[in-house]
Amino acid sequence: MGTFSKKIFILLPTLICSFELLSEVHTVKMLNQGSTGVMVFEPAVLKINVGDTVTFEATDAAHNSASIPGMLPPNASNWNGQLSRDISVTFDIPGIYGYQCTPHAMMAMVGVIQVGNDYSNLQSVKNVATQFKTTFVMNQTRLDDYISQLN
Repeated sequence: MGTFSKKIFILLPTLICSFELLSEVHTVKMLNQGSTGVMVFEPAVLKINVGDTVTFEATDAAHNSASIPGMLPPNASNWNGQLSRDISVTFDIPGIYGYQCTPHAMMAMVGVIQVGNDYSNLQSVKNVATQFKTTFVMNQTRLDDYISQLN
């Protein structure tokens, strides 16, 4: 093995470990009552780096976290957590993500995550949000309010 190959062999694990150390884990609580009202994620608006993980914590029972169809960047994977269970999602693709608590979506139990500084799918998220919020029986402006915090 040449000197260059030996250096790469030694440096590669160090670089991989360094990247993992730079990623963060964020916690979002699923709540019946939060500081901003009933049936909320807290925090509901999150700005994170590419590679970070979000743990949706089942603080109160009967909630989940699930991506909202159409409110993800292209090529991003959707998720659908089980009721009353924590779920951790790692965000490797930059852009805007919308998510919901499936049984409480009609109560506007929603949130948004911005990954990196990428706004390329913001308009499509807004377009889907316009249709999605027509199902809300309360807090009709909540999703728009959250999205507006990304600008």
